[in-house]
Amino acid sequence: MKKIFLLAIATITLFACNKNKGDANANLHITGDIKGLSQGKLYLQRIQDSTLVILDSISINGDSKFESHLQLESPEMLYLFLDRGQTNSIDNSLPFFAEPGTIKIETTLKHFFADAKISGSKNHDLWEKFDSINSKFRDQNLALMAKRLKNELKPNTTTTDSIEKAYKNLLTRKYRYTAHFATTHGDAAIAPYLALSEIANINITYLDTIQKSMTPEVAKSKYGKMLTEFVKERKATEK
Repeated sequence: MKKIFLLAIATITLFACNKNKGDANANLHITGDIKGLSQGKLYLQRIQDSTLVILDSISINGDSKFESHLQLESPEMLYLFLDRGQTNSIDNSLPFFAEPGTIKIETTLKHFFADAKISGSKNHDLWEKFDSINSKFRDQNLALMAKRLKNELKPNTTTTDSIEKAYKNLLTRKYRYTAHFATTHGDAAIAPYLALSEIANINITYLDTIQKSMTPEVAKSKYGKMLTEFVKERKATEK
């Protein structure tokens, strides 16, 4: 927990297999259709101890439709990975916020990530709502990075200061937006997830507010427990 949650996500390198087809205790039913896919393999994965763990593997042979039955203790971000075989495509991983119930995933082989339509999860709907704004922050950040690289070719102190100021303003707006979104959705597991994955470095006061905004049910969830522990460790470290 002492390492930033997002860093853990970014440094995943290992894969462990744990096939889980037809689990008698399954409380999550996933159905899907990947138009254009006639042959390949799908993997449903979760992050566990900084590692992507395979929950289920599904072979596609002629029929683009698939389904899986999994057991979740609480809502969490899962990943649908498409093994295309011999290909250089990087459009192979589709994150979705899963929760007990029935979730439908529809997409295409050509645009596996971009064409994805996911329904049946309140938390995923909220995540898409959040990401529609967060993507604008990402685009602005990329634009600033391009300006920074261009400025490095012909350094200009005034331009450098302007870029750094713009970057700090952008980061502040992103952090405030994320903290506000998480606080106002304390009844959904996405709240602690965003706190951990997007703004783990924010002032502890904001994290403390998000933690206190969680409903008892969310506080008992996977990410709720992780956030509570993370806030506890941050407070102990910053004393």
